[in-house]
Amino acid sequence: MYTIEKDLIQKSVVTSFNKGKKWAYGYNEKYDIVVISKDGTIGDIYNINGVKIALPEVPNQVENKSGVWTVEKYPDELKAISSMFEWNDRDNIFKSKWVNYIEDQFDRREYGHWFVNKKTPTYMTGTHWMYLQWSKTDVGLPDFRESNRIFFIYWEACKADNRCFGLCYLKNRRSGFSYMASCEVVNTGTLTKNGHLGIMSKTGPDAKSMFTDKVVPISQNYPFFFKPVQDGMDKPKTELSYKVPAAKITKKNMYNVDSSTVSGLDTVIDWRSTSDNAYDGEKLKLLIEDEAGKIVKPENILNGWRVRKTCLRLGSRIIGKCMMGSTSNALAKGGANYKKMYEDSNPRNRSANGQTKSGLYSLFIPMEWNFEGYIDKHGFPILTVNEGSEVENMEGDKVKIGVIEYWNNEVAALKSDSDALNEFYRQYPRTESHAFRDESKESLFNLTKIYQQIDYNDGLIKGKYLTRGYFSWMHGEKDTKVVWTPDPKGRFLVSWIPDANLQNNVIERNGAKYPGNEHLGSFGCDPYDISGVVGGGGSNGSLHGMTKFHMEHAPNHEFFLEYIARPQTAEIFFEDVLMACFFYGMPVLAENNKPRLLYHFKNRGYRRFASNRPDKPLAKLSVTEREIGGVPNNSEDMKQAHADAIQTYIEKYVGLDMEGTYRDPDEMGSMYFIRTLEDWAKFDINNRTKHDASISSGLAIMANQRHMYVPEVKKSKIIVNFATYDNSGRVSQIKKNEGY
Repeated sequence: MYTIEKDLIQKSVVTSFNKGKKWAYGYNEKYDIVVISKDGTIGDIYNINGVKIALPEVPNQVENKSGVWTVEKYPDELKAISSMFEWNDRDNIFKSKWVNYIEDQFDRREYGHWFVNKKTPTYMTGTHWMYLQWSKTDVGLPDFRESNRIFFIYWEACKADNRCFGLCYLKNRRSGFSYMASCEVVNTGTLTKNGHLGIMSKTGPDAKSMFTDKVVPISQNYPFFFKPVQDGMDKPKTELSYKVPAAKITKKNMYNVDSSTVSGLDTVIDWRSTSDNAYDGEKLKLLIEDEAGKIVKPENILNGWRVRKTCLRLGSRIIGKCMMGSTSNALAKGGANYKKMYEDSNPRNRSANGQTKSGLYSLFIPMEWNFEGYIDKHGFPILTVNEGSEVENMEGDKVKIGVIEYWNNEVAALKSDSDALNEFYRQYPRTESHAFRDESKESLFNLTKIYQQIDYNDGLIKGKYLTRGYFSWMHGEKDTKVVWTPDPKGRFLVSWIPDANLQNNVIERNGAKYPGNEHLGSFGCDPYDISGVVGGGGSNGSLHGMTKFHMEHAPNHEFFLEYIARPQTAEIFFEDVLMACFFYGMPVLAENNKPRLLYHFKNRGYRRFASNRPDKPLAKLSVTEREIGGVPNNSEDMKQAHADAIQTYIEKYVGLDMEGTYRDPDEMGSMYFIRTLEDWAKFDINNRTKHDASISSGLAIMANQRHMYVPEVKKSKIIVNFATYDNSGRVSQIKKNEGY
């Protein structure tokens, strides 16, 4: 489950902080923190999705008022002024009265704002303050929500970090993203000189609607001292052009701010129709990508982002930022591309240049933080309510149950309708896997059971069940002993390590090596042969280990190893597979249409570790199959048998068995590998090349139940006719009509 941590980085690092030092806004490589403070101070450090963000220090005095966020009323005397020209027409007494107020507004916009919430000094960024104080929505000014405060803090870190191209936000429905993004466009546009800011959405009409219904009204609602002179129509349909900026009113210039002598901003905000090549070749200060998870063919958010990313950079220097956000459609309707974009934006996975694969930073906030009707007056979610009690929400209504119970009730009511349930999960996700639920009609396997298992796995403490690491030969001496080393960067993910007496159980007989734990289980493998392909793509090598029924001290009928990776060379992959088989002492059933892995086993003396295809007796194998083993997993019969094996396993050992056919109805399955579960969920039997995890896991199942695929030996009928005799006379005679 996603958590928002508020903590210091490390005690040893914090003690070396010089609180009196003037901290620069931006990424601090020495301490690996992103400083969003603009006053040079550092206070709390938030860890949000792996990004450590330094906030400014709490000031000596913080406004108290009612202890909740309150919009500051815009004075009627200033409201009557519509432009800087009207300000200049006022007398000096009037200007002296209001100059401090106006200066304070500019300071809050620049440095952010502190207020007391729940008796706690609380910081919001300048953009968040502009959103709450000055950004008009369809229902008036927005409410304060703690989730939005976290969003804007994270967004400020994306802007401050010179390694980051922006934000990829996985949201729930009605979270306010479109208005927050519109606020950012106007706020940035009215501060930028010679800038171009762009808007896109899932379709061109949606982008136009965001521009005309959100961006333009927010701009019009700004007070005169924030509002630049606008070129063109009052309510433009395609382009918002700021010709002359609103000059900053200070005590020094308050008596005469002459806009006619100020050079123009020459900044433009516009929108474009949905196209992979939109904004190609242009330079952007800010790009909004709304509803990016709902873009469908022929457009592709991945292709479009590759083009528009270049609009935000000059060589290695990032000159603009992207704010991307969306709920996710079903995988076949744009969701799969957005899922890839989101996964490529994980700030915990960076290149040597310090950037994520996409360049963006991902963010997910669970629905319970943003669900209307279950947010209290302080902007916090009403997670639970004690039985018999009532809690007042932001609207003043009494709620008797918490948002989590409400969500669970909705889920229970939709249990019988898989597609409706998955749509609800996508709209109101509590986990990232909820957000990317697929339609059940698109799946070959039982999605209900797969998602039951994924939900259960999401609630586990992953480190307790799964460990990432790598195998290696002891002292680097091959064919001696394999050792397991935990490592967060390892290519192997395991849930079970055998007892010491079962490790490296390899039997040598007549110069050949045999797996000593074949009675415990088997591996399945989908290999690749070529180290690299043009463009750096290519499918992954995939390996799965699975136990079968046995009497040893080990799990039964359980996947215990997942390996889905493409090392720099195919030889590294081959050796990884060999070491795993050696360590566990189990054979592997591998596809032999890419035979280099199997030749690797044979040449090293491990031919007996390479299982033969289970659907043919030894005498019926081809010369190559007898030489190296493996199975040609491309015939229609084998494809169907492979899919049936996975489906049977899912029915027996994944999710809940509500009928109690194979186990207790309340006993959850023990398939802990989410990446494989997700691959099963989207498996396409007619396009198997994209499903490496499904191929290898299915082969592991087939290897463990090979007795089911042994062909039936047809018994030939031998008819032997014995002659019968008629002994009624003196001489025996063969009876007639006996077939002789």
